[in-house]
Amino acid sequence: MSKHVRVAPGALIVGKPLPWTVYDSEGQVLLRQGYVIQNEMQLEQLFERGLFQPREIGREAAPGVVGDDRDRNPFTDYPMLLQSLEAVLKAINSKDPSALKRLTGLTRLLDRICQEAPDPCLALVHLYSVEPTAYEQTLFYAIICHFVAEQLKLDEKRRVLLMGAALTANLALLPFLDKLNSSRKRLSEEQRLVIRKHPLLSTKALEEAGIGNPRLLKIIEQHHEHHDGSGYPAGLRDEDILTEARILALAERYTAMITQRAYRERLSVAEAMEAIHEAFRDQPRPEIYRALLKALTRYPPGSLVRLANNEVAVVVHRPVRHRDHIVQAIIGPTGNRYMGAFKRDCGLLEFNIRALEDVDVLPPMDFGLFWGFR
Repeated sequence: MSKHVRVAPGALIVGKPLPWTVYDSEGQVLLRQGYVIQNEMQLEQLFERGLFQPREIGREAAPGVVGDDRDRNPFTDYPMLLQSLEAVLKAINSKDPSALKRLTGLTRLLDRICQEAPDPCLALVHLYSVEPTAYEQTLFYAIICHFVAEQLKLDEKRRVLLMGAALTANLALLPFLDKLNSSRKRLSEEQRLVIRKHPLLSTKALEEAGIGNPRLLKIIEQHHEHHDGSGYPAGLRDEDILTEARILALAERYTAMITQRAYRERLSVAEAMEAIHEAFRDQPRPEIYRALLKALTRYPPGSLVRLANNEVAVVVHRPVRHRDHIVQAIIGPTGNRYMGAFKRDCGLLEFNIRALEDVDVLPPMDFGLFWGFR
């Protein structure tokens, strides 16, 4: 039996890093994970050569495997996490008795990956935010929730429960989400009704699958409530809304800002962070917004920056103690792409970060090289 299957048209997107290594019909590597297809012509040429992906990505690293204590690499784990998320949500919808165990295993694994490799996990959110699938968006919500919860010093139990809520809050929306994101038409009344009811529909599906943790369900029910009572489905006000529900709402909001949709352009990371900063003004709980900005730092991992020497670099590590951001320079001062990458300490004057760099199409990258995974 073949170890690879043909990549479906539409699975690869111009400007977005490949989520997995792809092969030709002979099993030879064509493009490694992280490669960014630059234009439609290149994409067509690649499909003509025959693109294939592994038949079962990450089978050996399924969540919840007892004794799996290997160091985690978020980039190689990424396809497996997406497949596992899809399997978990299918198990919930089908009322599979294993649904709770599957959700718990995936949530704890993702929490562990975020703890072991925090900067690469935040980089995933920013590198793959070009037209993410519904499952990718869902994964991003949980990752962001992890880091905001850490900044707010929520204990492990609350943090993991919040991440579980992030993975399942939009369960009822998932069948429609990719279609909604790719549509330029105004929402129909039926679609609006599903959107407003999805917190309750999602909690109902979880309960029917035997997942009945009261706080988990409450986070999901409340994650679209607003402090002034204008949210849904219950129109709750400030004191009645859980902190975790507010964190999830903010994670979804930030992800939406930096995500490309058919009906609008995405914001740059700088614009999104400025919008989050401005949102302090009318929020009764500004510490949640501050926690997100502190977790991301001014230059989040995975974002492109312009250095004082005019190089363009990818942020790989946030500041720690007295160390500044660490970046990998990939484009020289004259605009030429380096053959590899050069590590720069932004605490040095010549490598100070001058600004976030906004580009239409990301340059090709080698995630293993940038973050030291080999």
